[in-house]
Amino acid sequence: MRATPSLKLSTRLVAFVTMIVIGAVFILFVGGALSLKQLGEEYTKHSVQSVTKVIDQQLLEHVNTSELRRWIPKLIKASNIIELEVTTPHAVIFQYNDTETRYDQTRLISISTPLTLNPSHTVNIKLLPPYIGYHYSVGALSSITLAFGLIVLCLVQGVRWLKVQLQGSELLEERARMILAGRVEQYAVGDHLEWPYTASEALDKLIAELQDARQERSRFDTFIRSQTFLDQLTGAANRLSFDNKLESTLTESNAAGGIIIIQVNDWADIRGPESKQQKDRLIIALGDALTNCINRFPDVVFARYFESTFAVLIPNQSQVEVSSLASQILKQASKLEPLPEHDPDNWIHAGMTVYKQGERKSDILNEVETALKSAQLEGSNNWSRFKKRSIPSSERGSVRWRTLFDQQLDANKLTLIKQPCYLLDDRGEVEFIHHELFSRIRDEKGETLKASKFSPAIRQVGYERQLDRNVLINVVKFLKQDSLDSCYSINLYAQPFRYRSHFDWFRNELLQLTPKQRQRLAFEFMEGPMVTYLDSIRRVLKMLSALGCKVIVNQAGRTIISSHYIKDSTIDYLKLHRSLVRNIERRSENQLYIRSLIGACANTDTKVIAVGVETKREWQQLVNLGIDGGQGRFFAEESDFIAPVISQPLAVKSTIPGRRNRWKNKVTNN
Repeated sequence: MRATPSLKLSTRLVAFVTMIVIGAVFILFVGGALSLKQLGEEYTKHSVQSVTKVIDQQLLEHVNTSELRRWIPKLIKASNIIELEVTTPHAVIFQYNDTETRYDQTRLISISTPLTLNPSHTVNIKLLPPYIGYHYSVGALSSITLAFGLIVLCLVQGVRWLKVQLQGSELLEERARMILAGRVEQYAVGDHLEWPYTASEALDKLIAELQDARQERSRFDTFIRSQTFLDQLTGAANRLSFDNKLESTLTESNAAGGIIIIQVNDWADIRGPESKQQKDRLIIALGDALTNCINRFPDVVFARYFESTFAVLIPNQSQVEVSSLASQILKQASKLEPLPEHDPDNWIHAGMTVYKQGERKSDILNEVETALKSAQLEGSNNWSRFKKRSIPSSERGSVRWRTLFDQQLDANKLTLIKQPCYLLDDRGEVEFIHHELFSRIRDEKGETLKASKFSPAIRQVGYERQLDRNVLINVVKFLKQDSLDSCYSINLYAQPFRYRSHFDWFRNELLQLTPKQRQRLAFEFMEGPMVTYLDSIRRVLKMLSALGCKVIVNQAGRTIISSHYIKDSTIDYLKLHRSLVRNIERRSENQLYIRSLIGACANTDTKVIAVGVETKREWQQLVNLGIDGGQGRFFAEESDFIAPVISQPLAVKSTIPGRRNRWKNKVTNN
């Protein structure tokens, strides 16, 4: 890339014109000084010739020496002569020395001239240089003073006029610098003073077309993804998207949750010219009612599974919570007005089941369909649950989660593990860029819970700020003691940055680190919440980029949203959601989705990284799609980063002698 000049065009032109004028004045001054010197020398020679001519004539007339001594001093004194001596080869005829005038002997001019009429006589003269003792006179040098004044005035006025004329080019150049710096949106429209006008208008037009093309590209990418994974009538996910998310969820470690299927009866039997619009209105109203019911649960997947069937995937929730949600859904749906062909007391039913890690998708769908048929057989608007053994690890409500977080969300009790992330180089080989850090906590039984397990509960009870602060405190403490140069990526929640106090705390923590330590940090935000709170997150992203930290967006593609934020913000890496990567070689729709995301990052500095790569086939397919990097067990397993500080229990003994120690089997922690 060509280096832009550091000096402005007007500065260079003004400097050029000024140097030309100064050079011309300097040449004029030197020439004038030399001319004056030459005139002085000519005047001195003429004066000396006049004196010697007079002396020569007087000697020819054989004037007495005493007569010479009488009038020659007056003559030579008027000519600034200090010493005069008339000599012959044998004697000195006349000698004069001015003792009244003070002078420097080194500055005197010595001239020795033989006489013309008396060739045997020589006149030796020492006189003062011309213009000595003269000072600056305004009257005498008024014309030169006026000339220099006019030159300076014209130069100032000319420079001022030149700056005014070149102001438009400076504005255009400054605008070009800002565009090259990435601030296209802020300088999309130029100032009316920009010059040349045609270049400014052409730049405005090209930027407008570029913005429109970017928005059109974003809309097109969103359209592709929505056509692939969204239902066009309700805007919910379609069957393909739901099956992908369910299959991906069942493969996660310690996965648990529930599925609810809601279906409207006798949908295919309702026909007629007006029934199509009535059915669409009912589906839209039902979809809105279901959305209002499930909004309080994080990470919920809501889909229109069939034409008259909705499916809800509620991960990381207990059977009690899922059952309560199913009851609430039927209660809200029953308030809707069914079609005229429907029986108001028997038109909608729901089936529910729970799942855990390792179960097959087909078995889960069969269970929920069996529960749905059971509800339909009862002959009224109701829901049914498939009877299976509940999952103990999921049986934890909001109160128990809150109690657990109060005990375990402490900087000394958190467990942090790391997994390396890699980027493809020009040779097709992977190179390490950073370690992504994941948090773990222990439950009441001492079992370790992954972030994917307790993260929905964190958001549900509002403990995001506490977790982020404790994780960052641990990492900052580690960086201050670590002497290596490894980089680390920290997952943060977007919701707490709505509050100014959390933003100020986060900024102050980063400012305590050195620039080199801050360059070793990267921060990841989930795509969905980040876009939801994008107005609050923008200032965070700008601050992180200014401090030298990397910005990462993870779980990209988990929800269908516009990718225009990539163009508006400084995003270093975009990490795909695991559900898009799983078995990518067999899923053409996921390949189309990933191609769309990679295309959205084109012409930007954002690199797309696939997360959850498990097999060589997945990685090879991702490389063929144009992925920039990868992360997962195919490259490296997770490893410990910071272990919790475990305190040793101390036995409590009775302090009363002779009494039975009633608490000898009880312990307490320091």
